[in-house]
Amino acid sequence: MDHLIFHLAVSLAIGLLVGVERGWQERKEAEGSRTAGIRTYALTGLLGGVCAALSQALNSAAVLIAAGLATSVLFAVFKYREMVRDNDYSITGLVAAMLVFALGALAVAGETSVAAAASIAATSLLATRQMLHQAVRRLTWPELRSALMLLGMTVIVLPLLPDRAIDPFNSINPRQLWLFMVLTASISFAGYVAVKVAGPEKGILISAIGGAMVSSTAVALAFARRAAGGEAPSLLAGGAAVAAMVSVLRVCVICAVVAPSLLLHLGLPALAAAAGFGITGALMMRRSSGARGESSLGNPFDLGPLAAFAAMFGAISALSGFLLKAVGPGSLFLVSAVAGLVDVDVPSLNAARLAGSGLSFEGAALCILVALGMNGVGRVVLAAAAGTRAFTLRFLCATLIAMAAGGAALLAMQAL
Repeated sequence: MDHLIFHLAVSLAIGLLVGVERGWQERKEAEGSRTAGIRTYALTGLLGGVCAALSQALNSAAVLIAAGLATSVLFAVFKYREMVRDNDYSITGLVAAMLVFALGALAVAGETSVAAAASIAATSLLATRQMLHQAVRRLTWPELRSALMLLGMTVIVLPLLPDRAIDPFNSINPRQLWLFMVLTASISFAGYVAVKVAGPEKGILISAIGGAMVSSTAVALAFARRAAGGEAPSLLAGGAAVAAMVSVLRVCVICAVVAPSLLLHLGLPALAAAAGFGITGALMMRRSSGARGESSLGNPFDLGPLAAFAAMFGAISALSGFLLKAVGPGSLFLVSAVAGLVDVDVPSLNAARLAGSGLSFEGAALCILVALGMNGVGRVVLAAAAGTRAFTLRFLCATLIAMAAGGAALLAMQAL
């Protein structure tokens, strides 16, 4: 009995939650002028729970089905009269009432958490009516097309691709390559939205830091494409430099977790390079603080350049796998250099794992620094291929400053 009372209480709360939102939306209307208010929605949720309990007791779904149909018809009749009076064609209230009844029944049927979560999601959706309508009115066709394309890439294509290596060198995984394309497109789209919502400076900074948590290479490619679309090159190059700084710091954190002693040999040059990226990027973004990017925003992303980048990524991965298989573990520096062109995490993790066991800490740190340096080269090459000359030169300047700072720190350590 206590179990049933609790479930019925959830059913009542579901209707009450939706009813409060519906009542707030219609708070300026005269009392009794609407089909349903707070009490009606609350009682509808409770009715769904009671009918579900009766159906369970009688071991028949007929009671629940009949009550659901009767409730829907009753709401439809009154809603029709209201629509005729107000010359209104919205049936949101009717659908909300049907959903409240169904969720009330679901709560008693045993899926209480699911029903409660669904009611919160539904209420949030109902409450954001004005915001959603304004967003749709401001939505452009390139934005809608890009969103649909991104969803298709993620939901339809990605699960169909094999999650295994398909080449003799065990290095090309179709799902991983496509996932990187999805990642790059997502960073580009998220950055586009961030700029529109938060403005050029904050939007670039948010998307740069967030994207660099996964891949600074993807951030550089996305920003280069946006620069080619007409956005401020200094602002985007500064954001790409900040993303590179985050990438270097992320590698340091990974090494601190896998092999803490490695930081004694890696920390100073890596931090110097990160500081070079960070200071240069901040100066570039500050110089572009007066830029206004929304008027010149292009497409959120284009599929063609992403496919070309995926092909390049696969080719470099295959070359790295070939070198490792043909030359053997002795090619670790060469493999780190080649792999670092597109990804810094894998060679860094590999070197950190071998540090102290088959590879000295100094050697492991040098392998990671080589991967970081080549990753910087790879980002600049991608920027030159996908972006404008102005963006590439600025990003190249930031990369050279960071490399010089890291190299100077490394030479200073060796001299001590």
